[in-house]
Amino acid sequence: MWRIGELARMAGVTERTLRHYDKIGLLTPTAVDRASGYRWYGVAALSRLERIRGLQRLGLPLRDIADLIEAPDAQVRQATRETVAGLRRDIAALAQLADRAEDYLATPMSILPQQATVGARHLRVRYLTVEHPSEIAAACAAHPTTLLTWLCARPAGGFTAAVGTGRTGERLTLPARTVVRAVVPRETGIVPAGHQLFDWLHRHRLAVAGPTVEDHLVDADGDRATVMEVPILRDVAFGEPGRDTP
Repeated sequence: MWRIGELARMAGVTERTLRHYDKIGLLTPTAVDRASGYRWYGVAALSRLERIRGLQRLGLPLRDIADLIEAPDAQVRQATRETVAGLRRDIAALAQLADRAEDYLATPMSILPQQATVGARHLRVRYLTVEHPSEIAAACAAHPTTLLTWLCARPAGGFTAAVGTGRTGERLTLPARTVVRAVVPRETGIVPAGHQLFDWLHRHRLAVAGPTVEDHLVDADGDRATVMEVPILRDVAFGEPGRDTP
């Protein structure tokens, strides 16, 4: 038999790993010297260790290996297929994350869009038809706290907008939806941020599924922020550039 250090060298693992396997009941020593506490391992323990390491190389976690180490080959293969499927999902998620990071590095942007799911929302609004976003402020007696615009790209002509009116005006219900959201830096401005957001949607093949909502927020200290939300559909054809209807 071999001492723990000898087995570790033979198998290419650390003594710490072997002690951990012993602690979780995955690989117990063949014998333990009562006087010295030394662990001793025989051929069966070496064979079991090699199987543990082999299953780990297939991507199986230790918590599953404990149930599979003496299981029939069919069960091991099924567990391996499930592990591969999980790994492929992880790879796809990491690839998507890398694509987003590369897009950020390749394209100058002052906003950081992100997807979110939001609940239904009930509003009272007044509708406007404008030729340019700058006309909206002129059409409002006060700066609106909520503004909606029906656009599916950068504006290229007249479009419909609506301003929140509190308790008066027409009723408008926005259903629960998936949105791309961005907080607009104060130094950027709403119109440039909107252009950046629509360009980002186009690059990511995300089509607009309803009105863009701008919420102009202010807290008790007077700090202000604007949050833009664009409802989206994935991988569908874009509508007529710059126009949509409520």
